[in-house]
Amino acid sequence: QVQLVESGGGLVQAGGSLRLSCAASGRAFSRYAMAWFRQAPGKEREFVAAISWSGGSKDYADSVKGRFTISRGDYAKTTVYLQMNSLKPEDTAVYYCAADSSVSTVVAGPNYWGKGTLVTVSS
Repeated sequence: QVQLVESGGGLVQAGGSLRLSCAASGRAFSRYAMAWFRQAPGKEREFVAAISWSGGSKDYADSVKGRFTISRGDYAKTTVYLQMNSLKPEDTAVYYCAADSSVSTVVAGPNYWGKGTLVTVSS
């Protein structure tokens, strides 16, 4: 099994920044791509950003391009980060970490999910 634990959520004013972290563990975790999704109240879960195992390939939703940056630890590639700048009230959501074997797979439908961390952006 793979365990994913998110942290770093909270309340921030519009225009502010937050950095989310996701720590992966488990015997099954091996060179996985990782991603962030989010689910706003009353809406479906949506893709935010993804990164390959090496970090060389990244993908972003149009709504966050230029504002959010996904990265993973240089040494411990089992940790992935989401730096969120210029936050807007519409970014308010529960943010979930996900993992799977490739970027295309983790974007399309990952097998492993964290429990989520709440980000609230006030206007």
